[in-house]
Amino acid sequence: MKTRHIIFYFIGLLALCSCDDMFEPAKENFRQLDDLARESDHAHGLLMYGYASLPYMTTTQTDIATDDAVTNLKSSTYKDMAAFGTWRSDNNPMTQWDQCKGGIQYLNLFLTIVDKSRWAPSAESKQQMFVDRLSGEAYGLRALLYYYLLQAHGGYADDGVLYGVPLLTTPEDGSSDFNQPRATFADCVKQCFADCDMAISLLPTDYVDISSDDEIPAKYKALGANFSGYNLVFGVKSNGLMSGRIAEAVKAQIALLAASPAFRDQSGVTSAEAATLCANVLKRVGGLEGFDPTGNIWYKNSTKLGPGSSEMPEILWRESRVDSHNNTSQEGDNFPPSLYGKGLVNPSQNLVDAFPMRNGRPITDPNSGYNPQEPYANRDPRLSDNVIYNGTTYRRSEIITGTYSNNDDNINRRATSTVTGYYLKKLLREDVSPSASGSEIKQWHIYPRIRYTEIFLAYAEAANDAWGPKGDPTGVGFTAYDVIKAIRQRAGLGTNEIGMPLPEGDAYLEECAGNQDMMTNLIRNERRLELCFENKRFWDLRRWLLPLNEKVKGMKIDLDKETNTLIYTVIDVEDRQFDSSYQCYGPIPKSEILKWSNLKQNKGWQ
Repeated sequence: MKTRHIIFYFIGLLALCSCDDMFEPAKENFRQLDDLARESDHAHGLLMYGYASLPYMTTTQTDIATDDAVTNLKSSTYKDMAAFGTWRSDNNPMTQWDQCKGGIQYLNLFLTIVDKSRWAPSAESKQQMFVDRLSGEAYGLRALLYYYLLQAHGGYADDGVLYGVPLLTTPEDGSSDFNQPRATFADCVKQCFADCDMAISLLPTDYVDISSDDEIPAKYKALGANFSGYNLVFGVKSNGLMSGRIAEAVKAQIALLAASPAFRDQSGVTSAEAATLCANVLKRVGGLEGFDPTGNIWYKNSTKLGPGSSEMPEILWRESRVDSHNNTSQEGDNFPPSLYGKGLVNPSQNLVDAFPMRNGRPITDPNSGYNPQEPYANRDPRLSDNVIYNGTTYRRSEIITGTYSNNDDNINRRATSTVTGYYLKKLLREDVSPSASGSEIKQWHIYPRIRYTEIFLAYAEAANDAWGPKGDPTGVGFTAYDVIKAIRQRAGLGTNEIGMPLPEGDAYLEECAGNQDMMTNLIRNERRLELCFENKRFWDLRRWLLPLNEKVKGMKIDLDKETNTLIYTVIDVEDRQFDSSYQCYGPIPKSEILKWSNLKQNKGWQ
């Protein structure tokens, strides 16, 4: 289903109306609301605005404000906030306030008219099925938008209370009291959970076609539904919309956020609850039996990226395939200059150092075998999957980032060259050519919203925190240790340079299995590696209450002409001007604080 096209069509319809009309209580505008209820196309536009408000990013952006990457752009709002300390309550690139609150307003309005609109005038069963599905979508989307608001704006005020955002479940109009206080974080989470539960109760787990009336749920069969009518509403043509499975995953994500160190004291959610909710999602794919053995390189699976291809077992929810995804923009932005790219996102030495050796041990471990004069030898294979480093062969070209060749890929050679000594490789297609000569080679891209690996890692994090590395009191059938073992085996750790298992196996994992704190650090590092460049790191550092101001480093490589050997020098690239004492919680927009006296600002922000 071309969800994206539908969204933009209905947004265009909504744009024809004055925004003031949504809030003015004049008689003529009550008539307009009645018209919306009668005209289902216009009513559906309200729901589509909820989809359009989802803040998913389809390119690597926020990672350049973390210790994982920088950008070679001289002017970037993310660079400014991280490197120059411009992050303020009136200058916040990470804000979700207006976009998510706007989407919630439209969803609330939609929920007041969804059962008044005629979706299928000729059949009572179809009408009820449409009302249920559309209502379920709205509830699920509202929970998701509140999740992003909590992630970006939840925090402690000066009174010591952990707040979320103003909790609105009915539409505002001209007669509303807009001076609403922030609800507690715990109350916001309860509402999110309630919305997810409503979505799960109203939506099918997945949108699939059925082949007989016997498969119709009793509720709709009693209304006279037949299987063709059921398929019209709940069949495969609705794939890509909010579903029961997606709502379960959203609930699990909310629970992980709430159970994280930054929020757990007053969120009302425990790690055990978060682990259980994650497990519920993973049970639907058979637990570790459903773990995709190639899920960490899904973006390389060219046979499944284009239209008409089958779904990937790694991806739980993604954006629709649309024409704009058949392009060269990702590669044009991030390829090295020798491949006609701008090299915008530069992985850091900090991230490169986080990849262990192939035997599974961190490079800081004396038993790892790491050699600083051969820093890329015998490393975790995921390093070469995600990062282009000096000497990498990519698109049949050797990429030299060192200073010893006359090449635009060299560190700091030109405006589009790397500033860290590394180029991005993850998410890019090697069969794309962004050539400026008019001979571009375009390919399809898909953009995941939720990956199963993310849910597996969320389960491992919460389960380890609740029960330790090998605890499984719920009987789900796998532990935090089991998940991390599967992830590291998929990556090829615990093997030699030709991929054969080492006699000792993954010895470092076994050491961590006997120590909860070591396992916590390992899980966090695995999440960093598996989800790098997917806009997760910024939020993870904050919810873990980890230091935010780690200096970003790079690698300068020179050639000693006398010995004909390479000299590797770690260099400082960019400072991080974050204040961990309060910036683990984002601000409420200053404009809102100035307008509404009942809004409390998070501690430390002006």
